[in-house]
Formats: sequence, structure tokens, C-alpha cells
Amino acid sequence: MSGREENYVKEAFDTNWIAPLGPHVNGFEADLTTYTGAKAAAALSSGTAALHLALILADVGPGDTVICQSMTFAASANPIAYQGAEPVFIDSETETWNMDPQALEDALRELDKKGKRPKAIIPVHLYGMPAKMTEILEIARSYEVPVIEDAAEALGSYYRDQACGALGELSILSFNGNKIITTSGGGALLGNDEELIQRARFLATQARDPAPHYQHSQIGYNYRLSNVLAGIGRGQMEVLDKRVAQRRANFERYRSYFKNWENAGFRVQFQEEPKEVYSNRWLSCILLESEQNHGVSREAVRLALEAENIEARPLWKPMHLQPVFKDALYFGGHTAENLFNTGLCLPSGSNLTETDFDRIFAVLDQIAVSIKA
Repeated sequence: MSGREENYVKEAFDTNWIAPLGPHVNGFEADLTTYTGAKAAAALSSGTAALHLALILADVGPGDTVICQSMTFAASANPIAYQGAEPVFIDSETETWNMDPQALEDALRELDKKGKRPKAIIPVHLYGMPAKMTEILEIARSYEVPVIEDAAEALGSYYRDQACGALGELSILSFNGNKIITTSGGGALLGNDEELIQRARFLATQARDPAPHYQHSQIGYNYRLSNVLAGIGRGQMEVLDKRVAQRRANFERYRSYFKNWENAGFRVQFQEEPKEVYSNRWLSCILLESEQNHGVSREAVRLALEAENIEARPLWKPMHLQPVFKDALYFGGHTAENLFNTGLCLPSGSNLTETDFDRIFAVLDQIAVSIKA
């Protein structure tokens, strides 16, 4: 928290405007559209809720097919199952670690042969790194399939000078507690079709018909963000650019540190930033292949940090390897699987201190020294 959030929350309390909807919800939606360039936004209870509504708006239903990036968190894929649809997972490419355009095209070609046109394509900006959207959007247009952009981890990132969160027909954001900014829990659905976003707001408020009594002609959801949490979001938006700068500074600290490992004969790989993109560096991640690093594996580093009460995590386990999606179609090779087997998310919080980095680097130094010995 920056401290600025308290002013908005206090205003909500002072005006006794606590419940869902209210001036802070409207203000937060306006902040999001101003920042991203999207024409409309609906502030919601989570990024998962936003993706669920996006699929409903794309008319996804039982038996339909939805293409999804495999290398992602489960929340990118679960709403497909909510709608009774079948996910088709796509491998990553090695540059950004995101959806491989070639594998996407292969999938669309094969599905087309079977007479199955997907209802949507969900690329994800993994760890804040924008996917290859030009290629993905071009392929999607050629098959007339809408793109739902999962920018849950990428607020503050840019692709070819365009903000993530405004690159798809519909786009989703997350403000979960671990994201670049937070409302403690929350998300948003963005798009350029204002009528479509207004329909999302309607569905998110239990789809109540315009009548003096409670009347419902279709199924709705309790997915709207509260006025208090939106107030937190408005305060967070004021420091978003600062948070991005802090995360990018974390990444540069790690890159600079690991040059010492490279000088000692190790080979540490990073999620590189292509020229046409600007990543918020939500998480700083490395790849460590044990055979190229004197037998030191990703897991050895993670456990050494854990022994000193420093949390680090493997990269997301690809969706096509998850037990719950074991029967889903998958297109591509082994890139996502290799990323999972060798990748490590390092501590990346916006509030990391010099003392924190000293503790982290002390553990990593000990690993390097023990190998040299």
C-alpha cells in the first residue's frame, strides 16, 4: 500500500457508500480505461470472474472449443470448464515463453479439418511479458476467432506502444493480492465495445431485469467489485508506474548479480524482453538446467532459499500436464514442459529492501561457492 488508498477508503466510509457499486467503482473503471486506452471497463470481483464473463459474451457453451495457452495459471483455463466447453492447449515459444503462434496455427488448421471452429483464443502475458500479439491476432483473424487477452499479470506492460489490457476483443486484468497493484481481491473486463461491457456489468449484478421487483430472465452472477475495494484500486493506480519501476529494478538487480555466476561458468537464462515490448516484470524468473550448471538444478536453488525462509516457486505447471485437464488436446512440443522443469520465480515484491537482497544473494553465493569447492 502507498498510503494514498486510505483517502479513498475513508471517503467511502464517510459517505457510508460501502456496498457494491458507487462512485469509486465508476472512478476506478475510468482510471483503467484512461491508462490502457480501452473504451470501457467493468470492475469485477476477480480476474477469473472477468474471464468467465468474457467467455459468456463470446457465446461459449457446452461442447464448444476454446484455445488457451498451456503455460499459465489454472484461472486462465478453469472458466472454459465452467461453461462446459473443451480447452485446447497451446505450447509456448522460447522467446517470451507465451503462446507459440505456429502451434496456434497448427491447432486451428487441424480443428478446421474436423469442422470445429473455436469460440475464442486466450493468450496470456506470462509474468508480465507481452505475448506475440501481432502474429496471434493475425492468425485469429484469418480463422475469424475472437481473442480474449489474459493480461492478469501484465497491467503496466506495453506491446508496440499499446498497453496490455487493450489488445484483444476483450481483455482481463487481475488485482489479486500478489499482482502489480491490488484491491486485495478484484479484477476487470475491458474492451472497445461499450455495449458488450455494459452487458458484462448486467450479468455481474445477478442479471436483474429493469423492473420494480426482482425479476430475472437469464442467469446472472455476483461478480461486481465493492465501492471500498475500488477505492483501494484508485489509490493503487496512482502508484502503478512506480510499482512497475520497482519490479523492473528487481529484475536488473538479479540480472546484474547472476553475471557473477556466468563468470564462474554457470549458465542462467532470463525471460528476455523483445525490442517491441515493455514488460512490467511482475515476477523475475530464471531458467537453470542442471547439466549446464555443474549439477545445480532449479529445485536445489529453491530448497536452499526455502531453508532460509525465503520463498521462491517453480514456474506455472502447464495446463496440459495438470491432472484435471489430462484428456485435453494439446498442440506444440516440449517448450512449456521444459520451462516448468527448469524455471524459478525469484522473490519479486515491490517492497524488497537491501536487507532482503542481501539475504537472497547470501544463499545464492553459498551455492556458487560450494560448487567451486
